[in-house]
Amino acid sequence: MIGYGLNNGLQTLIARRAGENRPDEIGKIFGQGVFISLIIAAVGILLTWFVAPLILKAVIHSPEISKDAIAYLRIRIWGLPFLYIYQMRNALLVGTNNSRYLVSGTLADTIANILFDYIFIFGHFGFPEMGLNGAAVASIIAEFTGMFVIFLVIHYKGITKRFALFSHFRWSNGNAKLILSISLPLIFQLAISLISWQFFYILVEHHGQTALAVSNVMRNIFGLEGCITWALAATTSSMVSNIIGQGKSDKVRGLIWRVIKISTGVSLVIAILINLFPSVLLSVYGQDKAFTTAAIPVVRVVTSAMVLMSFATIWVNAVTGTGNSRITFLIELVTIIIYCIYVWLVLEKYSLSLTIGWMSEWLYWLSMFLFAWLYMRSGRWKNKVI
Repeated sequence: MIGYGLNNGLQTLIARRAGENRPDEIGKIFGQGVFISLIIAAVGILLTWFVAPLILKAVIHSPEISKDAIAYLRIRIWGLPFLYIYQMRNALLVGTNNSRYLVSGTLADTIANILFDYIFIFGHFGFPEMGLNGAAVASIIAEFTGMFVIFLVIHYKGITKRFALFSHFRWSNGNAKLILSISLPLIFQLAISLISWQFFYILVEHHGQTALAVSNVMRNIFGLEGCITWALAATTSSMVSNIIGQGKSDKVRGLIWRVIKISTGVSLVIAILINLFPSVLLSVYGQDKAFTTAAIPVVRVVTSAMVLMSFATIWVNAVTGTGNSRITFLIELVTIIIYCIYVWLVLEKYSLSLTIGWMSEWLYWLSMFLFAWLYMRSGRWKNKVI
């Protein structure tokens, strides 16, 4: 969550400097971003190593499970520096319109993860069988592999030299303040969004195991659509920042609508296909007929929410692209308050159906869209300088 928020803030800044045609500043901002991410990773490692065990021992009643969880975390956390640097290069490549190179690192990461999971979890090629701890080791190696491969690619493609990426690897109070001023609101935004999601699932669990199982499937369906929508949203944020950097603020709204046509068009196709054959999709999860009967009405609600998300998230990320991430946070905060009140009333106080509960996604995305659209329409973002 922290790395993702830092990545989004850094991406906005890098795209702005790219639009302003200031390549040296991109190198400085990237170097500072890596510096900050390593400091945060170090803090995360220390907290996980010394504080997390105390918390886990207090909340997990089984000493054996607690011991296994602590052992896993104390291995897994060492991948944090590689993961954060990996996310920083995402910001660099997307922000400089070189996102096509992301595939190299992701492919290397995936292959390494599958290979080393096989080796370490089950103990092949002379290595001991490590079980869950083996998965932690495999993930660390995979993250390092992805990071290493992508840095080889950007070096080979001349991106390192073009932006002087490692010529400015020193602390700068000015750049650090700039990066954190944009990234911190995004981190808090993601935090409250995650908390509200957990709150929703806690309330769903009160409605029984079938409701929880149906909701878990709905989350997977959202993820299917999200792969496309969130990628387009990240592109929107970067392109909006770049265009503003070029001094072409008047073209921002036109850009947003062009991306929305693509995003919403794809979402509509996916939603129509799912609604035509919901039983086929649900059969993949191997549940009984009662599950399918309960899930189909929820599928109708979720797929329509996917369409709302397809344009709402584009507008919200456009706000992020202006550099005014505090507004993005405020939009999220107000929306989450409305959302949590709704789900509590529907699922807890009045104990209405799961289908009505999932209509909270309509409320959420319509609210996000309305507030983001009003802000962009106001033109106040044109006065923001980063």
